Amino acid sequence: MRRTALYSRSPSPAEPTPPAPEPDVRVPAHPASARRPRWRTAWRHPGVLWTAIVALAASWVLGGGALQAPPRQLTQKDIDAAVMHTAQTKVLPSQAARAAAAVAPSVVRVEGEIEGRKNKRGQTELGRGIGTGVVIVDNGTILTNLHVVQGAERITVTFFDGTESPAGIVNIQPDNDLAVLRATKLPDDLQPATMRSTGDLQPGDEVVAIGFPFGIGPSVSAGVISGLKRGFRSPEGGQVMSNLIQFDAAANPGNSGGPLVTMDGQVVGIVTAILNPTSARTFIGIGFAVPIENAAAGAGQIPF
Repeated sequence: MRRTALYSRSPSPAEPTPPAPEPDVRVPAHPASARRPRWRTAWRHPGVLWTAIVALAASWVLGGGALQAPPRQLTQKDIDAAVMHTAQTKVLPSQAARAAAAVAPSVVRVEGEIEGRKNKRGQTELGRGIGTGVVIVDNGTILTNLHVVQGAERITVTFFDGTESPAGIVNIQPDNDLAVLRATKLPDDLQPATMRSTGDLQPGDEVVAIGFPFGIGPSVSAGVISGLKRGFRSPEGGQVMSNLIQFDAAANPGNSGGPLVTMDGQVVGIVTAILNPTSARTFIGIGFAVPIENAAAGAGQIPF
């Protein structure tokens, strides 16, 4: 079979060439909006804006401020450096000063007026015995030494804030040279001392003695416990006391009845005597205190 030839047909000069069709150009209804980015259009809607703000706030709260850099953890080197800086730039109070400050509001001056001898004019002079006491109950109950107030016609106590009050003896313990006083006029917010068991005391433990040596005070002296369960015989009356705390914090006449205090500010004993083989009645390094367990029992207080 004869195949038909395939070829391109050239336009005949007699036949006009049809005009080319015009391009289909469609003008959008809103030309400006077509060129605007979608994100700018979205923020024009208040609902979208507030949704985004709420979502951002929620992620901040739930993340615990995750946008902040996490704090650097302290190392032992940092702590050591801070302690060293404080030690070099700050003057810290001593342990003895802190212990004395803790019990100071509970320490009182005790003064007993004792009928003395008649003078050349025939008048009777009153002698004064000065010692120390410590408040153990906020109703004005005070511990002191019996020899400070024994035979006194009148007893006056002076509190930490300067308040003076008459006081009476409510109980005595002759075996321990202790007396329990009760003041009739009390300062506001009277603070009793904190007492502590002597069961764990050891020789070498630091202590503070507070009192009115020779009427001067309140005075503070510091030392250590020298021994436990000591005995002492009074050179005046021959009285023998036992189970005493021996200490070397300076004590002199006037310290009698004052508190013996540990470094945590708690009372472990009542200063009662000093040992001096001479007649000088001054401190040479050996003092004695009645354990607070024995002293408090005389006031009806069993703290331990």
